[in-house]
Amino acid sequence: MINPEGIQAIGEEIAIRWDNGTETYCSMEKLRKESPSAENKGETDLTGNRIGGCDQETFPGVKVTGWEMIGGYAIQFTFSDGHNTGIFSYDLLQELSFS
Repeated sequence: MINPEGIQAIGEEIAIRWDNGTETYCSMEKLRKESPSAENKGETDLTGNRIGGCDQETFPGVKVTGWEMIGGYAIQFTFSDGHNTGIFSYDLLQELSFS
């Protein structure tokens, strides 16, 4: 779990202080690249084919401009390029971050 006051933008990174006292960090560009949205990652049809998505690998200069807590399980970030449809589960944030 994350307390809303436990999230900060520090330079080019998002810092998260988890309820257990640990802290993790993730670059804003990496968060944008790994956004789990259909707009970014595409969707899979019934036969396993990817439909849509973005093949862009880098997002230089993209910043996190805001975030919203989603229930007790995720965060939705808003990025400076207008992207805001990815919902990052706490598990995904821990996978993407470093301590």
